[in-house]
Amino acid sequence: MSDLKKVLILCTGNSCRSILAEATLRELGRGRFESWSAGSKPTGQVHPLSLETLGIHGIDTGGLKSQSWDEFEDIDFDLVITVCDNANGESCPAYLSKAIRAHWGVFDPPKVRVEAGDERLPFEEAYQILKFRIEELLNLNEDEINSTTLNEIGKLNPQEVRYV
Repeated sequence: MSDLKKVLILCTGNSCRSILAEATLRELGRGRFESWSAGSKPTGQVHPLSLETLGIHGIDTGGLKSQSWDEFEDIDFDLVITVCDNANGESCPAYLSKAIRAHWGVFDPPKVRVEAGDERLPFEEAYQILKFRIEELLNLNEDEINSTTLNEIGKLNPQEVRYV
């Protein structure tokens, strides 16, 4: 790719799934992609277990924050990926109209009921799903990056995922 592709990852609250995807794409896609995340109704806080999960995988969490998509109206994004069902089909701001859009829905880790002591497990599984899809994105040539291909990637999951 000649230029870095600018990617905005959206989730309603921008506290967990979009944060996991932003940081993972920033790390794995270095030199090809720039990534940011935002929400239509941000919570204003990043979930601590999201940060812990990223840290366990050696992914830098510096600068991650829950923020509104309104903060990015000056950036001309190439790709917009929604990662939660609440954001799928949501009306995006007009400034995103030129971007290729895709939906990579992932369950909401804080809402998964687990045994005491296993609270991080759903965060790990969400991370693994997003990482798998990001790796699939990174395997694409520039001419393969389109809504159809990206939406197909959004249907893929690694083996052994329980909460899909």
